Parts: sequence; structure tokens; C-alpha cells
Amino acid sequence: MAKEGHPITISQACRWSGLPRRSFYYRSHRQPPKLNEVLAQRVKRVIDALPYAGYRTVAYLLGENKNTIQRLMKLKGWQCRKRAIGFRPRVEAKRSVADAPNKRWSTDIARVWCGEQDRWAALTLVMDCHTREVLGWSLSKRGNAKSAVAALEDALLTRYGTIGKATAGLQLRSDNGLVFTSKLYTGMADQYGLKQEFIQPHTPQQNGMVERLIRTIKEQCLWMHNFSSLPEARNAIGKWLEFYNNERPHQALKMKTPAEVNALAA
Repeated sequence: MAKEGHPITISQACRWSGLPRRSFYYRSHRQPPKLNEVLAQRVKRVIDALPYAGYRTVAYLLGENKNTIQRLMKLKGWQCRKRAIGFRPRVEAKRSVADAPNKRWSTDIARVWCGEQDRWAALTLVMDCHTREVLGWSLSKRGNAKSAVAALEDALLTRYGTIGKATAGLQLRSDNGLVFTSKLYTGMADQYGLKQEFIQPHTPQQNGMVERLIRTIKEQCLWMHNFSSLPEARNAIGKWLEFYNNERPHQALKMKTPAEVNALAA
């Protein structure tokens, strides 16, 4: 130890600690990043209205460069950190995509909490795998074959204006649940000229498009409400699906809406 009145030198301290002296003397001359506060306020208004929106969506809505928006949101601490998914083995199988409208539809069921009075309800969705458009849906207390058929008929009415007509060879993809393999559902699908295709057991990724849609509905609609009844939930979901089809820009569609993609393909 150094004697009183004889402090150790910087050279000794750096040598003992293994720190280069130039690192000790280094002083950064980098200026703190400058932020465009006017742009930041515009971004803040968007994410307050759409808290689920990522930087790409924000940049599209504001007509700004996505890298600029990403940098601004990162500096402001406005980007959400997502949990790492980790490794998940994937099976080799056909993806649920389609290269044109009305070639493949996809359907699935999600549960929705509707308050203490109505409790859990079943949300059945039917979407076009090319346009990503939600064509039909139903919300009912019983997630049975009848409610699934109602969603399918709603999709047929939306696309064709009648339930007795469908594009030849139209495929309907689903899991192997009791609803979609029931006699009622398979009989109605066959009657409407739809060709059912079932994913392999325990492989929801083979029906990934509608699975991703369900996740989006949960994040951007269901989890943002505390429904007290089934009618309240049905009303909110209906409004959000109208927004999703006609107003919400979709990254997988190059920031077009499903309705725009369907109109371009017509």
C-alpha cells in the first residue's frame, strides 16, 4: 500500500488493474443523438391509438422512413421486447398459403372470455389464404359444428353472395378437431363443393396463417377489452374485423389491406 502523502500514480493503478492508460484518459466526443421531437410526438399519437403497432406500421401510417422510426422508437424506449421463442422443430408439409383468391380457405376456433354472466364463448373464423381477408365468423357460447357451419356460410355469402356456390376445387384447411370432422360439418362442406384438407395431428404450424390471425385478434382486440357480455364481445369483434379487412395495413401484403389485395386480384 502507498504510504501517507505518497498516493499511487495513475501508471501504477492502470498497471495493477490491467487497464491501458489510453483507456483511462479516453473521453468520448460523440454528441448525444438528436431527436426530432415533432416527429416523436406524431409517433406517440399513433402508438397511443394503436399500442400494438410496430415500427413498420407506424412508418407506413406516417409516410416516414422505417429506419428513422425504428431508431426514434428505440431511443425513446417505445419498442416492445418480445419473449424469445427458442428452438421448435418443424415438420415438412404444405404451407397454408395460396397464389390466388378462393384457392384455399383456412378455419379455426378461439376462445373468448365474455364476462361472468356469459363466460367463455367460441370464435370461429374463416379466412382466404391469399388475401388474408376474414370472410366469415361466428361467436357463440357453444363451439359446436353448427356455429362452425354458420361461419362457413357467412364466408360463402361474403365471397359469392350465396351459400350454394363456390369456386371449383376450393380447399378448406382445418385441424382434426371434433367440430371440423363431424358429420354435419363435413356433409355441409361437401354439399357446398369444398374440398377439406386436414393438417397432421399436433402440427398447428401447418395451419399457421389462421393461427397467426387468431394471435393478432387476441393482441389487438380481445386483450384490449374486458368484455362483460357476449353481445358486447360480438360488437367489438365485428368492428375490429371490419377495420382489419378494410383499413389495417398488412405487412405480409406489402402494407396493403386484405380488401385492396382482393380488389387487385379480381
